[in-house]
Amino acid sequence: MPYAVVSALSHPGLVRERNEDSLVAGPWTLCATVTENPQTLVFPLGTPLVVAVADGLGGHPGGHVASALVARRIAAVAPGLDGEQAVRDAVDDCNRAVQAAAGGDSGGEFATMGTTVAGVVLRPGSLLVFNVGDSRVYAAGRDGLRLLSVDDRPPPDSAWGPSHLVTQCLGGSRAYRAVRAHVTERPLTPGERCLLCTDGLTDPLPDGVLDEVMREHDDGRAAFELWKAAVAAGGPDNITLAVVRVADE
Repeated sequence: MPYAVVSALSHPGLVRERNEDSLVAGPWTLCATVTENPQTLVFPLGTPLVVAVADGLGGHPGGHVASALVARRIAAVAPGLDGEQAVRDAVDDCNRAVQAAAGGDSGGEFATMGTTVAGVVLRPGSLLVFNVGDSRVYAAGRDGLRLLSVDDRPPPDSAWGPSHLVTQCLGGSRAYRAVRAHVTERPLTPGERCLLCTDGLTDPLPDGVLDEVMREHDDGRAAFELWKAAVAAGGPDNITLAVVRVADE
């Protein structure tokens, strides 16, 4: 049976006081905590395996609550994510859950809490990629690094100019807003690796640096070197990432 090796870490960076990122890998979650050494886990692919990152919105109190809620909710439904519609339904459910939790704090500090989410569902022979917001999923292979997710950000030449705004997220407003998750399916072959990360990694580091590190290092070492490079670049935001490798039986 094929299996997946997941190497992950989460760190607040050098500027933010709180880590508002969360991560899920199968039943395991890492919510608003601090790790500098990658945690490596091995999962059989007998049932769908979900690996995802969630970035609580900066500037909106309760981002850490929203991202943790989404990570734990995805972990609970992961075994049933057997197709694109199931993934869309799960993301919609997460959006409603964040909105409901914020609504329960109507007028309070968490009333507009929100989060991004980006992840993969691994099954033998196929990979489902999903995201809402600007956290990312890459494929890392012999032909280099390829972005598989879709950034929900204003275009660079828009009136907003360079911006960290997201055009959709889970929660993030006092009134309910539906989301349209980006979900795609592609073949999955043993030996292929994926990089999942929040924008605390991709904003300070260009894709060329990510590609170089992924080419030079395996699994946990790649995760550590990516984190180290983001910190060396100023660590302006929370940094959460997972390197996922699929291997033969």
